[in-house]
Amino acid sequence: MGEEGTGGAVHLLCLAASSGVPLFCRSSRGGAPARQQLPFSVIGSLNGVHMFGQNLQVQLSSARTEDTTVVWKSFHDSITLIVLSSEENASELKLERLLQMVFGAMVLLVGLEELTNIRNVERLKKELRVRLQASYRLIDSFLGDSELIGDLTQCVDCVIPPEGSLLQEALCGFAEATGTAFVSLVVSGRVAAATESWWRLGMPEAVLLPWLVGSLPPQAARDYPVYLPHGSPTVPHRLLTLMLLPGLELCLLCGPRPALSQLDPQLLERWWQPLLEPLRACLSVGPGALPNGFPLHTDILGLLLLNLELKRCLFTVEPLRDKEPSLQQRQRLLRNFYSLVSTTHFPPEPGSSEKTEDAGHRIQLPRACYLVLGPGMGWQLVALQLGLRQLLLLLSPQSPTHGLRSLATHTLHALTPLL
Repeated sequence: MGEEGTGGAVHLLCLAASSGVPLFCRSSRGGAPARQQLPFSVIGSLNGVHMFGQNLQVQLSSARTEDTTVVWKSFHDSITLIVLSSEENASELKLERLLQMVFGAMVLLVGLEELTNIRNVERLKKELRVRLQASYRLIDSFLGDSELIGDLTQCVDCVIPPEGSLLQEALCGFAEATGTAFVSLVVSGRVAAATESWWRLGMPEAVLLPWLVGSLPPQAARDYPVYLPHGSPTVPHRLLTLMLLPGLELCLLCGPRPALSQLDPQLLERWWQPLLEPLRACLSVGPGALPNGFPLHTDILGLLLLNLELKRCLFTVEPLRDKEPSLQQRQRLLRNFYSLVSTTHFPPEPGSSEKTEDAGHRIQLPRACYLVLGPGMGWQLVALQLGLRQLLLLLSPQSPTHGLRSLATHTLHALTPLL
């Protein structure tokens, strides 16, 4: 859980499964995109050992050396993704979910048909180079440090706007006026409000769509073709985005209608001009995720709240941002801690999906764990699970260890009405 590995590198390789021809490679170092590429001999060896195992009916999924973790994953016997990470505490869970999100991003922007029926590898490489150019921003954001965490938790990153009910009412009215059921307000990749149909989107598109919007360069309006990896992987839809304020975008997922030209300024002004101040207040929440002034304990440096039933989460490292550790360190610490507790302390129970219906009829006792980081750090991490909610907190060194569970329980009860 330490910070020694902040300068580690991550390499992502995408290859045609049948031939082993590289389709693209992406890298990051220290959380930022890097141009460093692996030698072709290394790429060939990594793919070769995976194919060798497959020929012997042996599934090679991961390997670990002294300083590097490698994870392989094939999709539809057509695309092989390989990720290598030399970052400290690079868990297999994190890398496996990274590969799932990368393939989901490829389907989102290219479509499943192009990726599963490869007739000409060189032509596919050229198409990917053109059509994935915009998505490289999206893929690179999975490799580096991000203010979002939905790629790891598989829950939608959300913010809680101060006047959410007003925004929700306007959003539903606007959706009805445009004849579009799938509408949302997105603040820097986080969903602030959405229609019921948008919330019912499957995974991974529910996470990918707002993440894509947050990763694209600012633009007043967009008409973007997208596929839904779960809901419609072969038939494209249209993602329309309209900038209400810099960093705050109105998103519509639709078919041939409405045309972008139909969403004229008069229609936008009718629904959103009266809500200019609530929109500005929503924008000011940003990475804080919580309404300004929400009462958090003064020892909390960062938190992650997950609603496992709704598949939504709140993630922030903004409290007391002028104190150590840095915001990037806080993000890494909470990400690493989530990977630890998800695989060790709070793994999904067998048949948990079947138990969801009667979960509300049983008294749910909290389950908790905590971790105190080593010498020279002193920061503390605590995780609490109560029913279908999980809370992870990063706390300052002065927070007494014997009070961690009580503090976490109180915070979870305070946050529960929000999510």
